[in-house]
Amino acid sequence: MSSLIRKESATAVAAQEQVGQYLTFLVGGETFAVSILDVKEIIEIASVTRVPLTPDYIHGVINLRGNVVAVIDLSARLSRAPSQVSKRSCIVLVAMEINETLQLVGMLVDEVREILEIPAANIQPAPDFGADIRTDFIEAMARIDDVFIILLALDRVLSLEELSLLGDLTAAEALRSVPTE
Repeated sequence: MSSLIRKESATAVAAQEQVGQYLTFLVGGETFAVSILDVKEIIEIASVTRVPLTPDYIHGVINLRGNVVAVIDLSARLSRAPSQVSKRSCIVLVAMEINETLQLVGMLVDEVREILEIPAANIQPAPDFGADIRTDFIEAMARIDDVFIILLALDRVLSLEELSLLGDLTAAEALRSVPTE
């Protein structure tokens, strides 16, 4: 019986020692992060074309190597003021399943910071209240040297239901209005 307890303890310790890598970035002066496994690419701000009749948090679309990619203004999506594009602004590309196909979606962020290795022991569940963004957008909170970083729940921030509006745009319609690089 004691060997079973030791094995369970070792498993618990191993789980706490697991480290995840997260890309950190600024939006509205606050630090957020997503798992590096979700990030496909980071690009400079390109020519973004606004698409009529889309929600305000949809910044527009870009032509990325011949593919139309929707760009979400993460600040506006988090119910904050729209992003002010600067020379530090970037588009973080993530792959999302939309209408049963994998599509790239860009998130406009104010500045990409760094990749952090965060031990599982430093990650706490999302709070039920008190956040200045929708709590369902928070996957968890990471504590690094007494600073909290919000780990975003991409599947909710980039909601399939809300992004299905983007699926209604045909590639031909969007490409007509997107300048080629």
